[in-house]
Amino acid sequence: MMAVGVRMVTRSRSCARGAGPRGGGEEAVPLRRGEAAADQGAIFAEERQSHCPVKRQRKAQRLCVAYEAADGDGEEGKGAEPLQAPGWEPQDWRRQLANIRTMRSRKDAPVDQLGAEHCYDPSAPPKVRRYQVLVSLMLSSQTKDQVTAGAMQRLRARGLTVDSVLQMDDSTLGALIHPVGFWRSKVKYIKQTSAILQQCYGGDIPSSVAELVALPGVGPKMAHLAMAVAWGTVSGIAVDTHVHRIANRLRWTRKQTKAPEQTRAALEEWLPRELWGEINALLVGFGQQTCLPVHPRCQTCLNQALCPAAQGL
Repeated sequence: MMAVGVRMVTRSRSCARGAGPRGGGEEAVPLRRGEAAADQGAIFAEERQSHCPVKRQRKAQRLCVAYEAADGDGEEGKGAEPLQAPGWEPQDWRRQLANIRTMRSRKDAPVDQLGAEHCYDPSAPPKVRRYQVLVSLMLSSQTKDQVTAGAMQRLRARGLTVDSVLQMDDSTLGALIHPVGFWRSKVKYIKQTSAILQQCYGGDIPSSVAELVALPGVGPKMAHLAMAVAWGTVSGIAVDTHVHRIANRLRWTRKQTKAPEQTRAALEEWLPRELWGEINALLVGFGQQTCLPVHPRCQTCLNQALCPAAQGL
């Protein structure tokens, strides 16, 4: 059996190497066992080599097709990047924003004249100005701009600084800021915050949102406005009751939100950052004049046809 196997291998080698035709009168020379094994190994190696490139070629072709589908330049993977789905944004929000800008072009809402950026003494030193901005924001919570502005005028007439506030007794401070909303609690918060500013910040206010919200009586909306007005830094969207209400009416949030901080996070997900500093005053004034909490003036609103909430009224 071994001899037969050797002769068969020998013939295949002869044919493969271009030997003469069979039956040419030349007998094949039997190979010894070691030579036969070596020769068979060489043949098998050649067969494996002849098949391997085919497998690699098929794999390379599949990769080539994938890359061509990704970037269409015919180069294998060069510059190919995974495609990303576009982010969510509200329908018609650019048109709605343009209409609100048009309606707010006269800048005659209460916030335009009595907001936090108008309540400090522009002639005071920078540190005092920043403190007055923070105090006005603390007073503005749950309070109309007109009432906040009146309280700030009375405080400034007494010299509104960290030291002057700490020297006042609670009853005097209360009388000066009354009738702002929750004025008794605000007396306590203003005194506590003023003491912290004197002890920890040299009479100045912190320059980060995290430090600002750590102060008694200071929330996220106040902190972002303080960063913008006092420090000139846009750190986030300041969302009060007006911004919260209007954003939900216009469907500027992916789903309905129940709290201003939820609205802030939802807006910051899609609204371009270059608009963050503008949006608070724009929507607050719009909410004061047109998109009122009760009985909004939809008949005079340029967004009547674009506002989902107006369609249900």
